[in-house]
Amino acid sequence: MPPLQDLRPGESATLTEVHGQRSFRRRLLELGLVPGTEVRLLRHSRVHHLVEVEARGSRLSLRTSEAARLMVSAPKA
Repeated sequence: MPPLQDLRPGESATLTEVHGQRSFRRRLLELGLVPGTEVRLLRHSRVHHLVEVEARGSRLSLRTSEAARLMVSAPKA
């Protein structure tokens, strides 16, 4: 299972696991990022170390280090 940060812009995948501290996992759950959620990577911002994703009709920006803790299924084009 690759981490979310490894997706290419435009690729979609299903969130399978969330790793990290309890407070981090709770924050993602509150944002709707729970296992089974379909996510689409919109873009990487290498300068600010961010990734922009779309999930459940909302756009979210996550730090690259946070996106590395989100495991996804094989990407769908």
